Amino acid sequence: MLEDSVVILAGIGVVSLVCQWLAWRLRQPAILFLLIAGIVLGPGVGVLDPDALLGDMLFPIVSLAVAVILFEGSLTLKFSELRGHGKMVTNIIIYGTVVTSIVATVAAYLTLDLPLSLAMLFGAIVVVSGPTVIMPLLRAVRPSGRISNILKWEGIVIDPVGALLAVLVFEFIIASGGESSAFLSTLFTFGATFVLGLTLGCASGYLLGEALRSHWLPQFLLNAGTLTFMLGVYALSNFLVHESGLLTVTVMGIWLANMRGVPIDEILEFKESLSVLLISALFILLAARMELLAVYNLGFSAVWIMLALIFIARPLAVWLASLGADLTWQERSFLSWIAPRGIVAAAVSSLFAFRLEQNGFEQAEILTPLVFLVIVVTVALQSISATPLAKLLGVREPSSNGYLFLGANAVARDIAKAFKELKVKVILSDTSWENVRSARMESLPVYYGNPASEHAENHLDMAGVGNFLAISPYKKLNAHVVYHYLDRLDAEHVYAMSEGEEEQRASHKASELFMQTVSMFGDGLSYAKLASLYSKGARIKATQLSEEFTFESYRKEHAANLTLLFAISPSKEVHPVGGKDSVTPSVGWHVVSLIQKKDPTLERSEKAEKSD
Repeated sequence: MLEDSVVILAGIGVVSLVCQWLAWRLRQPAILFLLIAGIVLGPGVGVLDPDALLGDMLFPIVSLAVAVILFEGSLTLKFSELRGHGKMVTNIIIYGTVVTSIVATVAAYLTLDLPLSLAMLFGAIVVVSGPTVIMPLLRAVRPSGRISNILKWEGIVIDPVGALLAVLVFEFIIASGGESSAFLSTLFTFGATFVLGLTLGCASGYLLGEALRSHWLPQFLLNAGTLTFMLGVYALSNFLVHESGLLTVTVMGIWLANMRGVPIDEILEFKESLSVLLISALFILLAARMELLAVYNLGFSAVWIMLALIFIARPLAVWLASLGADLTWQERSFLSWIAPRGIVAAAVSSLFAFRLEQNGFEQAEILTPLVFLVIVVTVALQSISATPLAKLLGVREPSSNGYLFLGANAVARDIAKAFKELKVKVILSDTSWENVRSARMESLPVYYGNPASEHAENHLDMAGVGNFLAISPYKKLNAHVVYHYLDRLDAEHVYAMSEGEEEQRASHKASELFMQTVSMFGDGLSYAKLASLYSKGARIKATQLSEEFTFESYRKEHAANLTLLFAISPSKEVHPVGGKDSVTPSVGWHVVSLIQKKDPTLERSEKAEKSD
């Protein structure tokens, strides 16, 4: 029996990894594959029975996982960022939350004959979308920058807002105990939960924030310490007041996110690994518990609810939010269609349904299949239809000729300025504050940090950017970021300089796969060589070719002083010059090169020869 359990647990890990890989390859939200895998393994073929596998430990594990999800989501709710991303984002959070919760509540109440309290809980749960489902969709569709920013920030902010609303409704239902007549008792119980969640959440958030800000924890304990402390606070809150822990950790995360000087970005690093290991397995387990008969029994009521969410709630919310905004009808139409549900909705619905069933709410069992159906339908339908719709409405990014540079050093900045003057979008990124500051002083768009990080995934605007160039002295970072963008942009759009390691020992060389996969500029062209030439007075120059001044004339004029880098076509397509993917620029093209100053003695000699 023990051996069987070990095999099943290991199998869940393997299946979750396969689901994540499929999502990466197909550029779709991973939650869709995880839920389908759970349904197949559970009610489909009967291989996985979570209740028999984990017994009484199943929902304590689920509770802790949901606490982690809500805490992590609330860490992204920074009020300054909400205000800083335009009126439309703020409006769509407000109107989207109110309108979606009301429409979903009414639809569930009328079609499923649910008690109003459970219908309200369903309405609160389906408010959220989340970056885990929005980001893959945006990468696949590539809508215009304005639409992309609105959807991205809505997904980031709506997670903690919707989760907080769902937790409050859940706490109120638990406080009422199903007795609508005991109003004062309900109000007192809910008030105790709310006050404890608010006070303990703020106090623990401040204490943890002060510990992180004052470096009371060593670096290697930063993530583990934060996670352990959060789980301890969650357990303590539940011990003091029943079911108050979720509200407490949500408030705690919001407090930390808005506390100055706290390294929130470092705390969020644990999310990626946790998502692959813990959360991926969680959704397979939750989906495996769902009975297909329960979904079937929803009947046409579920259809009406889907129609209300997709064709009433979302369009109405977008229309109200866009009043006074300068959005076109095409942009409003696309925004009205995109609202997939994600991780928070799935996790919270399963946990709340179980807790409510334990407290005597028999009809709560309908919440899980209903929410899971909403997730599958919205993610699948909108993932399939979003790209054709964006093309039809003309809101898709017309081209992705732009470049993201790893490196904001002097050479990279000069190349970026040449690109910018030729109307090619460019974004610089660097982990050096001095380089970032210099780029900002030269009015160049720049991202401070690692462009392969989780923070960059949510904050780096890649609209119009379809190419990557590593042009920095950090060899290990170059390889790490290049591998990241090889997955995201494909090999023909990812470039790096040679590492200049021909004479180094094999143990010190970059990966052979790295050197073979990345399109190079030319033999021996490394960042060290460019920086050396630049320090000796060489400069980046962009030159337009004509019928009189051809590419051959250009090369002949500069001869050995010329280091070819890029050729830019009249349609603003950028091609490296001199490497295995080299092109031959023609009339009307611009050539961007590093040109050295000519030796004065040699220059006088050439003039003398011409005069003779």
